[in-house]
Amino acid sequence: MSEFYHQLGQPDVTIKAEALRRAQLALLRGEVRLESGELRGLGVGENRPVASELPDNQDFEHPYYWAAFTMIGSPW
Repeated sequence: MSEFYHQLGQPDVTIKAEALRRAQLALLRGEVRLESGELRGLGVGENRPVASELPDNQDFEHPYYWAAFTMIGSPW
């Protein structure tokens, strides 16, 4: 969800569905990951601490992490 809101704030993203698509692709490509208890890959200098039970150095490429998110309602 953090990557979704990061993408939604980009100037070239005008609809929510595109932000969700880009966030899912970022997870699939391994551009977002968990390292040393921080979520990394959200843009320059935007690492965020995470209270999680996931092991360190976790990738989110598996569909388990990104496939369940869908856009409900108006995609704009």
